[in-house]
Amino acid sequence: MRRVRVSAHQSPVLKLGDSQMTLSPKFRLAVIQSSLSHPSSESELSLIGEPLIPGLPDDIALNCLLRLPVQSHPAGRAVCKRWHLLLGNKERFFTRRKELGFRDPWLFIFAFHKCTGKIQWQVLDLTHFSWHTIPAMPCKDRVCPHGCRCVAIPREGTLFVCGGMVSGTDCPLDMVLKYEMQRNRWTVMSRMITARSFFASGVIDGIVYAAGGYSTDLFDLDSAEVLDPIKGNWHPIANMGTNMASYDAAVLNGKLLVTEGWVWPFVFSPRGQVYDPRSNRWESMAVGLREGWTGSSVVVDGNLFVVSEHERMKLKVYDVETDSWDPVEGPPLPEQICKPFSVKSSDHRIYVVGHNLHVAVGHVWRLNLPCTFAKKWSFFVRWLVVDAPEAFSDLTASSSQVLFA
Repeated sequence: MRRVRVSAHQSPVLKLGDSQMTLSPKFRLAVIQSSLSHPSSESELSLIGEPLIPGLPDDIALNCLLRLPVQSHPAGRAVCKRWHLLLGNKERFFTRRKELGFRDPWLFIFAFHKCTGKIQWQVLDLTHFSWHTIPAMPCKDRVCPHGCRCVAIPREGTLFVCGGMVSGTDCPLDMVLKYEMQRNRWTVMSRMITARSFFASGVIDGIVYAAGGYSTDLFDLDSAEVLDPIKGNWHPIANMGTNMASYDAAVLNGKLLVTEGWVWPFVFSPRGQVYDPRSNRWESMAVGLREGWTGSSVVVDGNLFVVSEHERMKLKVYDVETDSWDPVEGPPLPEQICKPFSVKSSDHRIYVVGHNLHVAVGHVWRLNLPCTFAKKWSFFVRWLVVDAPEAFSDLTASSSQVLFA
């Protein structure tokens, strides 16, 4: 099938937070006086005599301005005082978008420099394909990017970075950091009960799960724990029943699936565990599921897909009824997407971030088959490539998350 490429080489990388635009003393004073006179954002936007857009009611004008791409905000702030009040504060802008039900996807990529190991977040606006940065994580230690785990609550616009280990050591970490897109800031959360790295993680019904992984001296753990983001505390759950680190994990049908993955020379079948939060019990993973799990997973519309690292990087889907994997029709992953890569999904799309942060967007369809076939449906994928800026040529993705704002 035809592949479409969206180039972003010439696109600047913008700060997602407020810009450092300098105001004249007179204009700065007017803005401050306005904020003091009308402290609420509603008052600030509605009680200044001029309309948001001449000739349009304010509710329609606001609906238009809230669709303005973030990269256009610096220019928009210079139009008038009311535009400056709306676009000059990202927390207010994203709060109003949330109030009116706007939900655009953003791809957050946890990356590291291949030479220095320095970690950073790069953010791709999946609507306008523009790149942005966010504030650095408040880490005291130099963190190994592979060992920590990142999970997200997409509709809330929040992500969590948990655990990990100090670079160059076998010392695991119990840190937990929370990022809120609406506020564009990091918060240090309550520490994990057990310091761990290379563990399984996932979110079920808004609760963050962490299971297994490595402790000090790379000793395998069997303990598991959960974080309630609202209460901000961790508490233990049932042990896994086997000590193991995690190669990959996924949440499917309200259960946490954990696999240790295949290990060279592929002599022993990989182990896998499944946790059901309703019964607080672990059980062994089905044989076909764990043996066919040969890459990075993603769940789309209740179906588990894997971008295989061994079969020409083709996409395949798990069939629960037959405990088997079926190939997805369509081309393999585009050649520009080199390993190692990170995989995430949103709606009917799969996002694969490769070396240099090039992004392949896979559009997935489910096709109904004629009744003469044993199966009732099959899947088809078509890939689109978003090239990253040349400045990212030395960056490698460790994890990725999709947030809505």
